[in-house]
Amino acid sequence: MRVESYTIEVELEAEKGFADITAQVQEIVTKSGMKRGIAVVFNVGSTGAVTTMEYEPGLKKDIPRALERIAPRSESYEHHLTWGDDNGSAHVKAALLGPSLAVPFTDGRLTLGTWQQIVVINFDTRARRRRVVVQLLGE
Repeated sequence: MRVESYTIEVELEAEKGFADITAQVQEIVTKSGMKRGIAVVFNVGSTGAVTTMEYEPGLKKDIPRALERIAPRSESYEHHLTWGDDNGSAHVKAALLGPSLAVPFTDGRLTLGTWQQIVVINFDTRARRRRVVVQLLGE
């Protein structure tokens, strides 16, 4: 069993910046030479998330809209009182989706559905350079 770590960086717009990183994660698996294992994809930071979705324009609008109903930006958050900032809703949205994802791979290929992509999302109130760690465990 081997463990290897890689980093992907993406620039994302404020509040609903999305990036499909599927090809980059697959490239990492291919470059590693591993044939089977798990790719753990982890967003570094508490206002961003990693998930899978069908990466298409409608869902890129639907997901932020649905999460906005759950954690509206206009709401008052205790987090704002703690730090004097304005991104409490970003922290809640990111916590709901989560910072990481485990994707198995077999024969050197990620095991994803036809319309399933690996996506990093920025919920922060400002544009961010998101760092995503991809750690492979496999052989």
